[in-house]
Amino acid sequence: MAFHRITVDVNGQSQVVDITSNMTLLEMLREKLTLTGTKNGCAAGECGACTVMMNGAPVNSCMVLAVECEDAEISTVESLAHGGQLDAVQQAIIEQGGVQCGFCTPGVLISSRALIDRNPEPGDGEIRDALIGNLCRCTGYLRIIDAVKEAARAN
Repeated sequence: MAFHRITVDVNGQSQVVDITSNMTLLEMLREKLTLTGTKNGCAAGECGACTVMMNGAPVNSCMVLAVECEDAEISTVESLAHGGQLDAVQQAIIEQGGVQCGFCTPGVLISSRALIDRNPEPGDGEIRDALIGNLCRCTGYLRIIDAVKEAARAN
């Protein structure tokens, strides 16, 4: 198996990481950089639990090879809070009761933040479209949608 050394910006910090050719971005984040907020739900790009931002766009990290991340900017759920202050999306999802088991939450938060960064005033349809790749078996989505609207207003 071939090994590679890549340089990648993760949550604003340059990282040099030794990886294998077949390692995914998800595996690199969790196993090499111990950023365990990003979850492995399906390993098939279907559930969205592993969603992170790559160069400003949400991606399923289980479907991206780590070697593709050379010189990329990656933002994980760990990057949302600053100085002990929760991001507006994090605060709103708590206040609206959009968290139950929490497994999908990191991906939902990243997808929601990406949406609000693109469109500070999203409508219900846009929110639903942005979250279509994030499966949640607990909340039923209405509270998540309400949380995204609240976060957009607070942003």
